Amino acid sequence: MNRKYGYIRVSSVDQNIERQKNAMRKVGIRDDYLFIDKQSGKDFSRPAYQKLVKQCQESDVIFIDSIDRLGRNYQEILEEWRILTKEKKVDIVVLDMPILDTRSSLTQEDLTKTFVADLVLQILSYVAEKERQDIRRRQAEGIAAAKARGVKFGNPGIPIPENFAEVVARWRKKEISLDGALSILEVSRSYFYDKVKKLGL
Repeated sequence: MNRKYGYIRVSSVDQNIERQKNAMRKVGIRDDYLFIDKQSGKDFSRPAYQKLVKQCQESDVIFIDSIDRLGRNYQEILEEWRILTKEKKVDIVVLDMPILDTRSSLTQEDLTKTFVADLVLQILSYVAEKERQDIRRRQAEGIAAAKARGVKFGNPGIPIPENFAEVVARWRKKEISLDGALSILEVSRSYFYDKVKKLGL
């Protein structure tokens, strides 16, 4: 009998997980079958996630609320998706994107559905990478414009983190808290606000 697991992730310890837990309960997942991480999705080195993967067996199903709960790096998501579905033969269901549901048998219809799910992931990976490139470009343009205005960035030995604009965008959209943004960037509150202002973010 296949087992149903739920994976929940928030970026920081002060973020609320109740919405994701409620979504899992609605699809019949018991609380003791939920695995919860409260940390960045930049990679898959997360204790609860790793424990979940080790516990899963063939034909088990992992439910996640949205694809970004699995991770933030779509290239790594593609590889992890391949490992889970092709090597471990575990099914994945993304609740807010029904097309990303690999539960299937060997019928032609289900094979097509699996193909479409893989294709959608490839498209999401492309879009996410393009967005990261655009964010980096806008950050570089912001730095150049600020320097042209004569803005001094202080100690040149403390560079602006490469993902600064991306984290600021997530903070603006309330995906992460201020403390969560500071933790990801490993900068102080004053540094954060100063660079947001100088870069026009």
